[in-house]
Amino acid sequence: MTDLKGKLALVTGASRGLGYSVAKSLAARGAHVVAVARTSGALEELDDEIQAAGGSATLVPLDIKDDPGLERLGAAIFDRWGGLDIFVHCAAHATPMSPAEHTAESDLDGAIAVNFRAVQRLIRVIDPLLKKRDGSQAVFIGADGEPGAKFFSAYGASKAAGEAVVRSYAAESAKNGPRVWLAIPPAMPTAVRARFHPGEDQSALTPCAVSAEALIAKIAADGAEPGETVRL
Repeated sequence: MTDLKGKLALVTGASRGLGYSVAKSLAARGAHVVAVARTSGALEELDDEIQAAGGSATLVPLDIKDDPGLERLGAAIFDRWGGLDIFVHCAAHATPMSPAEHTAESDLDGAIAVNFRAVQRLIRVIDPLLKKRDGSQAVFIGADGEPGAKFFSAYGASKAAGEAVVRSYAAESAKNGPRVWLAIPPAMPTAVRARFHPGEDQSALTPCAVSAEALIAKIAADGAEPGETVRL
């Protein structure tokens, strides 16, 4: 399928899990993918697979906590392509499970930095790029489960804070774009889930590639309503 031919897509967390599969699926449909992740080796493996399937990608080894790095990324995208059609934010930080009163300071700070603060900093960088393209979309992967589950205080609170930022952004962009929405995939065999569910039989979980295909099909069909949460 080439229904996204000519589109430029930026994917975070592209070195593994859902982000890896989303990047591959976007490229398979004709989009040029800017793949962002901290791990260069895994990004190179992604690029090999994308090229083998006839797609194209630009690799960006970058920690999304790096504010100057994000600014450079935004400037580079503008200088090279002039705008952005699709943004899919898959990167997340999984903290160790812990009672609320025992959460380590470093774990709390890490969750806040990635799951909350980086969301706002990314929006700041990608919004001007998305506004350069008609019909652009920004999709954020939400947390499965209800906030307040036991032993998930740092992760749950940081994800909820990040989603609150996204919902405000969606409301603010509803009239003039971009179209901003959230997607919640089913349980998948990812490193994040393995941390929260050690010893789980992952063969019963939905493969990341299946969830990615469902997500990209929704994007290709003009996405969801602004602020909507879509369960894949």
